[in-house]
Amino acid sequence: MSRQTSTAIILLFLFIAGMAIIQFSTPNLPDNDGYYHIKMAWLMRTEGLKPAFTWLPMSILNQADYYDHHFLYHVALIPFTFGDLLVGAKWAAVIFSALAFLAIWYLLNRQKIPFAWLWSLALLGISEAFLYRMSISRAQSLSLGMMALGLAWMFEGKYKQLAVLSFLYVWMYNAFPLMFALAGLYSLAILLVERRLEYRPLLWVGAGILAGLIINPYFPNNLIFTYHHFIEKLQLQDSIRVGNEWYPYETSQLFDNSPLAMLLFASGIFALGLSGRKMDTRTATILLVALLFGAMMFEARRFVEYFPPFALIFAAFAWGAVVKFEGDFMVKLSGKAQTYIPQFVLVLLVIAGMFKSIPAVQNQMAQSKPLDLYANASAWLAMNTEYGELVFQTDWDDFPRLFYYNTRNTYLIGLDPTYLQIYDPALYKEWVSITRGAVENPSGVIFSRFGARLIHTDLNHEKFIAQAEKDPNLKEVYRDGQSVLFEVIEP
Repeated sequence: MSRQTSTAIILLFLFIAGMAIIQFSTPNLPDNDGYYHIKMAWLMRTEGLKPAFTWLPMSILNQADYYDHHFLYHVALIPFTFGDLLVGAKWAAVIFSALAFLAIWYLLNRQKIPFAWLWSLALLGISEAFLYRMSISRAQSLSLGMMALGLAWMFEGKYKQLAVLSFLYVWMYNAFPLMFALAGLYSLAILLVERRLEYRPLLWVGAGILAGLIINPYFPNNLIFTYHHFIEKLQLQDSIRVGNEWYPYETSQLFDNSPLAMLLFASGIFALGLSGRKMDTRTATILLVALLFGAMMFEARRFVEYFPPFALIFAAFAWGAVVKFEGDFMVKLSGKAQTYIPQFVLVLLVIAGMFKSIPAVQNQMAQSKPLDLYANASAWLAMNTEYGELVFQTDWDDFPRLFYYNTRNTYLIGLDPTYLQIYDPALYKEWVSITRGAVENPSGVIFSRFGARLIHTDLNHEKFIAQAEKDPNLKEVYRDGQSVLFEVIEP
């Protein structure tokens, strides 16, 4: 076994161990969407890779228009559906994040960055917000890994592999335009540093993306959904309350939850001056990428899954121009005498980052919603409703758990509120008014306009519950410490 292979195996084991320590500090999943993803993977295993998606009939994800924009991610989840699904979802989050971290090591190692293994271990302490996002059973960890692999192949001129990767990215996750952005920044860096025009990265990535869009199991629905998701949704952001991940952090929050990422990015800027040499194309590319994700993170906190790792990669490249190997472990710093100082400082940063970040993420994970949230209400619905009967919900993000526990019913809204708003703007406005308790005797509208007989609401919608309790045509049929179910009594 070669030294590189043994290093990769050891690092993968450490990454898995670190993420497992975080993930299994609680039995709960840290995010609602994991319930949807693991259940979809189970359905794909038991019913075929393209199960009929009937569960959101009044959205742009209705059965006729449905597009699984996480198709390959769901395929990757299938091996984790043999056994307890929620335990499988947790292990999937651990394995996929570990693979993403290994891809970052691969990038650094292939580019001969000093201490690539140590820089990679710093990912386990770079940012508690980043580690939390990597612990969610969603596609962003594999997305990060694909971008790291893509950059490695760009730098090596492996454009055919890059095209194939871009093709697969389209099938895996709807963040695929990011690969085209990386190719554009690489071409820009070549232009700025080397004073030449290099179009091949854009050409090959663009070809891979175009092929992935056209040669697609959901063509042409994928094109229509992509238009809605990236064009119309951007126009709706100011008019609709979407998930918290789409809103920005305050600056103080970033310095609290990602101090090492901010420090490393600043240190990378310092290293550029310390090196006393012209910045090379690779470093310029990573700097531009880190700046891009930094700007995106200040617009939406969800991009904290990308800025910290690329801040670290930038610091590794920038300091790589300053630190040179002397033997296996000794280094020269700025052409001076041999020293262990760089390794010592980096080790301290890695250890300090882990000691700060990992317990903080464990504490955040412990505050996740309970594993059985809506399980009993879902069981009541499954036993007391007709197959395929629509359930009116007062909160869009309750769908993943309801769907996980009960695929017998269909649901009004889920995964993203804009999916209903785009499908029928007027209906969406009525839904908002009803759920805010602004409509007296809501049963008539719910039954006539939405075609729903059953209503699910969590206990936080107090104004709606107050209106429902006063409505003579609504009957409470179920209540527990988590939610309430009402039934419309047909006039």
